[in-house]
Amino acid sequence: MDASYIQKVLSQVSENDISVEEAMEKLRDLPYEDIGYANIDQHRNLRTGRAEVIFGEGKAPEQIAGIAGHMAETNGRILITRASAGAFQAVKAILPHAIYHELPRIITVGDVPESEDQEHPIAVVTAGTSDIPVAEEAALTAEFFGSRVDRIFDVGVAGIHRLFDRMDRIRNADVVIVIAGMEGALASVVGGLVEAPVIAVPTSVGYGASFGGLAALLSMLNSCANGVGVVNIDNGYGAACLADKIHNR
Repeated sequence: MDASYIQKVLSQVSENDISVEEAMEKLRDLPYEDIGYANIDQHRNLRTGRAEVIFGEGKAPEQIAGIAGHMAETNGRILITRASAGAFQAVKAILPHAIYHELPRIITVGDVPESEDQEHPIAVVTAGTSDIPVAEEAALTAEFFGSRVDRIFDVGVAGIHRLFDRMDRIRNADVVIVIAGMEGALASVVGGLVEAPVIAVPTSVGYGASFGGLAALLSMLNSCANGVGVVNIDNGYGAACLADKIHNR
């Protein structure tokens, strides 16, 4: 449940609109709500400033919809990652305003807030077009959390002049998320050219010896560029969460 919901309940008590007992009933799901197949962390928004995000992969569509329905009672905005089209249909049946973003497989409920920082965005940079699904997971997550995003796609080292043509935009960013498969070299290149922190995301894109993103992961972990951090393979969501915390600190 978000802070505005708690403030509303406390204001109602303060103004004698509801009793203490009624307020306790409204807040009874803190710190978590047990719905049988899931324990929803309703307190996370108050602890971290961000509500719990539903990870859709491995959950049945009915489970995802059930969790989202319970969260919607006290949260105006919900984010669901790694969601199938079937999961979206189940969620939309109970939350008609839900939107499905097919490429990154994300479901959003509620409006995306406008960023307070319009001058220095989070740059999301990809090596290739094949990396865009992971990039969109990162970009949409960051936007959902309230950050402005500048998408800069398909500027990998195989045609490095494409990257140089966009360096002004990349250097203007407060944080840079670099997403690359194959050998993952783009993160080191960008890390050696910008002042901002770089969050590298290896993707599972590549031929056999890329080992499903392991080659890119190891390359990024061994980067000689300063200020490059690395998240897990295909983890655009995790990169966005870290970038958002840096961006809004």
